[in-house]
Amino acid sequence: MVATFKIAVLGAQGVGKSAIVRQFLYNEFSEVCVPTTARRVYLPAVVMNGHVHDLQIMDFPPISAFPVNTLQEWADVCCRGLRSVHAYILVYDICCFDSFEYIKTIRQQILETRVIGTSETPIIIVGNKRDLQRGRVIPRWNVSNLVKKTWKCGYIECSAKYNWHILLLFSELLKSVGCARCKHVHTTIRFQGALRRNRCTIM
Repeated sequence: MVATFKIAVLGAQGVGKSAIVRQFLYNEFSEVCVPTTARRVYLPAVVMNGHVHDLQIMDFPPISAFPVNTLQEWADVCCRGLRSVHAYILVYDICCFDSFEYIKTIRQQILETRVIGTSETPIIIVGNKRDLQRGRVIPRWNVSNLVKKTWKCGYIECSAKYNWHILLLFSELLKSVGCARCKHVHTTIRFQGALRRNRCTIM
C-alpha cells in the first residue's frame, strides 16, 4: 500500500530550505541563492524498509505568521496546504540568530493555532550550513537541549552544500510520521536510531 505524506518546509529567507530539498531530490547544489517567492511542490516517491511512500514536499517562502484558520490559509496563496500537512521541517541557519528566532516563533504559532492533531504532527528542527561551523551563533548543545527536552521536537544539523545529513533528515522524518500514532513512543526517541536498519531510497 502506498501512503502519501505531506511535508512542509519552513524557515526565514536564505537559510537553505530549497537547497535542502533540491539536494535530497536531485543531489545538486547551487552557490547562487535564489529567494523563494512562491510555494513550490515536489512529488517524489521513496522506498524505506521495503515500503513505497509518496511524498508531497512543499517548500514555502518566508511567511509573516502561521495561518490561524483554514480561511486565512486559503486566502493567502503562499500558505495553501500549510495546516493539513503530516510533518513540519523548520530550518534555520546556524550562523544567523534571527533565523532561529523565526522558527521559534513559527513553531509556537503552529502549536497555538493548529489545535486538532498537533500533538501527533511531528516537527523537526534543522540547523543548516554546518559547513560554516566556525560562524555558529548558538552552541549546538544549547539548541539541541532546548529543542529535544523543552520543545519535544527532533533536531538535526546538516549541510545542504556538502549533502551531509540530508538523507538522515528525511529518513528520520519518515520514521516519525510512521510512528506518529504510537501514543507511548516519545517524539525525540522516534528520531533516534541507526539508518542501517532504516534505509531510504528515492525513486
